[in-house]
Amino acid sequence: MKTITRNASWLVLVAGLIAVAPAHAQKQTPPEGGPAKAFAVPANETYTLGNGMKVTLVPYGIIPKVTVSAAIDAGSVNEGSDHVGVSGLTADLMKEGTQSLTSEQLADATAKMGSTLDVAANADQTIAQLDVLSEFGPQAVKLLADVLQHPRLPESELERLKNDALRQIAVRSSRPQTIAQMKFRKILYGDHPYGTVLPTEADIKKIALQDVKNYFDGNFGAQRTHLYVAGKFDVAAVKKAIAESFNGWGKGAPRVEKLASPKAQRVLDVTDRPGAPQSTLVVGLPVPPPTSPDAIPLGVTNALLGGSFNSRITANIREQKGYTYSPRSEISRRYHDAYWAESADVTTQYTGASLKEIFGEIERLKSEAPPATELKGIQNYISGLFIIQNSSRGALISQLQYVDFQGLGENYLKTYVAKVNAVTPADVQKMTGQYIKPDEMTIVVVGDKSKITDQLTPYQKGN
Repeated sequence: MKTITRNASWLVLVAGLIAVAPAHAQKQTPPEGGPAKAFAVPANETYTLGNGMKVTLVPYGIIPKVTVSAAIDAGSVNEGSDHVGVSGLTADLMKEGTQSLTSEQLADATAKMGSTLDVAANADQTIAQLDVLSEFGPQAVKLLADVLQHPRLPESELERLKNDALRQIAVRSSRPQTIAQMKFRKILYGDHPYGTVLPTEADIKKIALQDVKNYFDGNFGAQRTHLYVAGKFDVAAVKKAIAESFNGWGKGAPRVEKLASPKAQRVLDVTDRPGAPQSTLVVGLPVPPPTSPDAIPLGVTNALLGGSFNSRITANIREQKGYTYSPRSEISRRYHDAYWAESADVTTQYTGASLKEIFGEIERLKSEAPPATELKGIQNYISGLFIIQNSSRGALISQLQYVDFQGLGENYLKTYVAKVNAVTPADVQKMTGQYIKPDEMTIVVVGDKSKITDQLTPYQKGN
């Protein structure tokens, strides 16, 4: 009875509040935000060991934690067409012990430091990382050095990890979003490794332990590694641990650049998915790389066009038309490479209409500069998000890794916010017209052909 009484009293209170509320309450406009703050990169030190390995130390924050992260220039771009998928399997096997530690002992050692070992490969790099209590900073450095230089790579675990990879591939490749992304990247990059989103089942099944060892020996070494330490730590002790643990590591093979040359071409690619209630769209084309002076203005343009919740394409096909729930555009980047793409899962009957609105918003921005107030809102959003994204150890290291890998220079992070806010409405209009060209875009659609073919006729090449 007490519970019922309390609930009844609460309902009476709510009813009273509703009764005295204005009948036509107006939505209040939030106060205008303050000026964007520049991001202050914490004081840091970068040096190079005699074997070519780079080290960056960033004493940062008051929380008694430290992140130790190594970025090795070895990813799927280095696999070779006969060993697709070997970079991911190598990263997984590296977590299964070292020459001196079994898998269980390695897991116990990291757990005692308040962490777990993370090793993952992407298109261009393999990242190995520990986030530990500050007192264990030197031990974390030594443990990570052991993992990088002396991985056990046990054959006993290879089949299990291959089966795990096969399950993940089966799940991901059944998703329309993955299918569309695979088609899109293949059209853009062709036979370049960036054109492969997932290895095939056959790729994984044929990988032998010797393939893993060959990949590791051919790509892992000091001169292709940059070690980052960020957080609260004893600088002298960590430096000593780095010298003792890494000075003896061999240089290894030098990095081999495999630059991509993606093609901007008007292609309509349709994959049939009978009975699908939605069509998955990916529409885009190559744009200038991160090293371009237009990269930041183009990023602002993307955020205004489709890359933020308040963007124009989102407002159009989500808020106004209701064609889709979560559309988004992005500038996807790899080593000295980038493309712009809009992605959306749209209701089948509005497949063609969605493409029309997407291209219509691009044309509108190309023909007319955005209002200064709209642009300022986007700039405030980007600036604030940038500060937030750099507010943790791991995020700060990720930013430094990105800048170093792309060769953007030490001032990139310091000047980023200022450059974002220096973009003018005329710049946005110029970026749109110069780089986001509908007649050069690849259009990928995954959906029910019987219901969308006629809708897509206007987007066939030549129309």
